[in-house]
Amino acid sequence: MTGATSVAIGLPAHSRSWRGLSLPAKLFIGLVVIVGLATLVYGGVHQSSKNIAEFICYLGIAILASRLKVNLPGITGTLSVNFLFILIGVLELSFSETLILGAVSMLAQCLYPERPKAIQVTFNVCAGSMSTALAYVVYHHPLANQLVGNRPVLLGVAATIYFIANAGSIATVISLTERRPLIRILVDCYFWSFPYYLVGAGIAGAVAWLNQTFNWETSLLLVPAVYVIYRSYRLYLGKLEDEKRHVEEMANLHLRTIEALALAIEAKDHTTHEHLQRVRVYAIEVAKELGVIGPELEALHAAALLHDIGKLAVPEHIISKPGRLTPEEFEKMKIHTLVGAEILERVRFPYPVVPIVRAHHEKWDGSGYPMGLKGAEIPIGARILSAVDYLDALASDRQYRRALPLRDVMQKLAAESGKSFDPKVVDVLQKRYQYLERLAVAKSAQDPNGPLSTSIKIERGLEPAAGFENATVQDYAGRENTFLSSIAAARQEAQSLFELSQDLGASLSLTETLSVFSVKLKPMVPYDAIAIYIRREDELVPEYVNGDNYRLFSSLRIPVGQGLSGWVAHNRKPIINGNPSVEPGYLNDPSKFSTLRSALAVPLEGVSGVIGVLALYRAERDAFATDNLRILLAVSSKMALSIENALKYAQAENSATTDYLTGLPNARSLFLQLDRELARCKRDNSSVTVMVSDMDGFKQINDRFGHLEGNRVLRLFAQALKDSCREYDYVARMGGDEFVVIAPGLAADAAGKKAEQMRALARQAGSEVCGEDILSLSVGRAMYPEDGNDAEQLLAGADRRMYMEKQKQLSYKDRRSHPRLKCRVTIEMQTEAGGTPLFANVTDVSLGGCFVETSNILAPGTKIKLGFSMDDATLSAEGVVARLDPGTGVAVQFREMNREGRERMFKILEFVQKTTTFFNNRYIDSLTKT
Repeated sequence: MTGATSVAIGLPAHSRSWRGLSLPAKLFIGLVVIVGLATLVYGGVHQSSKNIAEFICYLGIAILASRLKVNLPGITGTLSVNFLFILIGVLELSFSETLILGAVSMLAQCLYPERPKAIQVTFNVCAGSMSTALAYVVYHHPLANQLVGNRPVLLGVAATIYFIANAGSIATVISLTERRPLIRILVDCYFWSFPYYLVGAGIAGAVAWLNQTFNWETSLLLVPAVYVIYRSYRLYLGKLEDEKRHVEEMANLHLRTIEALALAIEAKDHTTHEHLQRVRVYAIEVAKELGVIGPELEALHAAALLHDIGKLAVPEHIISKPGRLTPEEFEKMKIHTLVGAEILERVRFPYPVVPIVRAHHEKWDGSGYPMGLKGAEIPIGARILSAVDYLDALASDRQYRRALPLRDVMQKLAAESGKSFDPKVVDVLQKRYQYLERLAVAKSAQDPNGPLSTSIKIERGLEPAAGFENATVQDYAGRENTFLSSIAAARQEAQSLFELSQDLGASLSLTETLSVFSVKLKPMVPYDAIAIYIRREDELVPEYVNGDNYRLFSSLRIPVGQGLSGWVAHNRKPIINGNPSVEPGYLNDPSKFSTLRSALAVPLEGVSGVIGVLALYRAERDAFATDNLRILLAVSSKMALSIENALKYAQAENSATTDYLTGLPNARSLFLQLDRELARCKRDNSSVTVMVSDMDGFKQINDRFGHLEGNRVLRLFAQALKDSCREYDYVARMGGDEFVVIAPGLAADAAGKKAEQMRALARQAGSEVCGEDILSLSVGRAMYPEDGNDAEQLLAGADRRMYMEKQKQLSYKDRRSHPRLKCRVTIEMQTEAGGTPLFANVTDVSLGGCFVETSNILAPGTKIKLGFSMDDATLSAEGVVARLDPGTGVAVQFREMNREGRERMFKILEFVQKTTTFFNNRYIDSLTKT
């Protein structure tokens, strides 16, 4: 099979005439035509014929075979069967006969079924004649026969030469016209057909063998076989064409999906309709100029449409703000790059769109966001898109400024070259921005899809199913609408508001404050029920409820953002005449029914944000008026401040009697509770058991695992101990790792079992945090009235017995990994941040760490280097601050050491001991002399 093609193969419509071709293409075509004509002239002058009948027969069959064509993939050329007969001519006919056969069959292929232009026919005939002549010369030249003695191999070489000359000439014209790589054209459009040239050479060899063995007429028996092969191959290519069409349809669907996503962006930000069109045209043309091809160009095409899709996650008031953004708004705006990339990652594009969208706000000098890429680290598509996006932003109208002229825009763009943008991209834009602008305007005018119908007014639809918000002012029965009554009502309202504001600041008790507020508010804003919700983390908890459906509202726990009150807290906006039944907790719950039909809710905003919601309820529908809302808004800020102060007071009062780490009562609460319990026992003539416990091995947990893990152990044990006790038992933390349990009426044998349970809880907490059996518990017990009559006697007796038990646990007496050396040595301390060295005193030291007295504040986790001697630099150690005692110093944990490090540490300990002994002796001598 042969690749006879026309010059229009792969050319754009405007380049299929002589004038539309580039100068290099014209020169190459002219050269091929001259060589082809010279070859034909030479063949015409040196005519010869071996067998005229055989020539005429093969010529007729070749002309017919020229009509047996299939379309080439990717271009507009065709592939026919006439190459087989050209190769037969190379083997059996003379040079002039073979040349005529090739030229005539090529002419027949070009003229059927279309009528190409003269330049196309001329080029194809000349290129085919040149290819035929080259194949003939290679096969018959004496030098070729000497180099390649095997005739079948020589025939394959001749077929290869024909393929290269014929297909290469067409591919060269396409490359020169469209500026596409020649090798890429050959590989994509022609190389797949090369095996069929070799198969044709094999068939031609078989025909020649039949001619030599029998006669040339016998070879005609292969013609039907050739036709069958052609039909089979045509059916195969037809299936490939159907699959290709399906792939193209899917690709078009993919592109339309991208455009639909772009319309979603347009619906969010109306300024981006023209923006997307201009950015797409500019970006694609600049990319072509820079040599971007293949998947990267496709990725840029999609990214130009979708790079702002992340703005769907940015609040609309920020996007459409008619002014410059605040720092907080800009932080929110910056997330659109990451959100856009996350959205598009789910699409799974077959080309790299996501990196472009993620990096389209990166800058050439590395000062962009979100990742701070610089230079060539930024994808080429993102570099192009960022510059084009900047150009379009300045050249388009914005809410806060008018568009700048393109000339001024290019000056600003050039000023950012090498800073924000790739200099190569800026150079291309400076050279071609006028042409690109005309092209963008033309493409925008051709776009059949106008802006979305977001501003259209729909006449149908009278009201939503739930009805409109009703905020009309209602006149009460018997009220006269005169200016005198209006003045009296205003004075009464002002007086009531003044009294209310005075009463709100009179008490720090939250319950008392809310109760007074509800009583004072009702004459001004009548209600059937009131609920004041306090925000606890992400929930609204009813702190004060009064009126109808008291139990119903008291049981609610409303997530922020859900229901009526949750929406008010989340959006910081009031709701008037809302539906109370939408509150989470009894929505669509048949067991919970409310007779209330309207609600008025306002947010309570304090210094630290929304601290709660004030909600009033009425049984009538649309019962609240705008005046009611105005009054609530007038008192809400004062109300919020009073609630905030009451909450802070309650927190301070609670912290005075509560341990901040475990949430258990502290030592102060313990003594008060124990006094109350003893007073009750004396009245009732009953007993109480006091159990004092202390953790064994807790210091080793702090030293080995850090204080954060130690705090975790304390919290776990405290919670487990509290859960294991009876409801009327009292569990407190005395301080450190000591816990006390007050157990009324607990007998001695039950107290022993309780002590064993407490020990098991301690071991479990230590094992859960540290992963090993490192913790135990010593427990001492004292009972009223046998062991004492007051709190101090009972606690002292229990504490004494606890320490007696601790002494029996020899394995827990000292859990230090290394013995410590008491000392006082001045050292030099250097932090990892560098700077001036600090001087401090070491008070104790071991192989594992030391304690340094210093007034400097060093955060836990800070890496430091300690120099113990100014004369010997080897006497130094590196470590990490494990604990900070403000005003006292820091505990330092040394790094894990190998054998050499331990030897160096032993030298340091020896040095510290000698130095401490020396100064101690010197100090004693000075005291003796005085």
